Amino acid sequence: MSMQKLSRKVKELREYARRNGYSTRYACFIDFGVFSGNKRFVFFDLEKNKPLSEALVCHGQGPDYRMETVPFSNEPGSLCSSPGKYRIGGKYGGRFGTAYKLHGLDASNSRAFERFVVLHGHPCVPMVETREGICRSDGCPTLNPRYFATIQPYLDRSGKPVLLWIYR
Repeated sequence: MSMQKLSRKVKELREYARRNGYSTRYACFIDFGVFSGNKRFVFFDLEKNKPLSEALVCHGQGPDYRMETVPFSNEPGSLCSSPGKYRIGGKYGGRFGTAYKLHGLDASNSRAFERFVVLHGHPCVPMVETREGICRSDGCPTLNPRYFATIQPYLDRSGKPVLLWIYR
């Protein structure tokens, strides 16, 4: 993961959060320009200006599950990830256990909620980096369940909604 690119995104998201009433303490970043077997999810402390943790995260399968390049789309039924900023919304018990609804804040992801794109865990996502590409989702940013459990307390206790930014 490019720390230079992440630094630019952090600066921009911190200002966006401040202007729009979101959490200025924590944020999540996903760089889908990084190979899926490498850590490309960052849970970030905006106040201390440092990553708290990093993890593997799967992307949407799109029209071909075997594609390593992340296909982006905002269309229902596309099974693709969508780039842009998201507000992490309500927690609920879903098909794969605990999940958080995602609300797209940009034109590129405005249909995320209606597409049921959510943040959740799934055992197909490994805890450690791998030379092989990892599993795919139906468009959801999906984490290893053990890792996902480590960030849930931060999301749950945040006084304001936490933002997630997917980019390439």
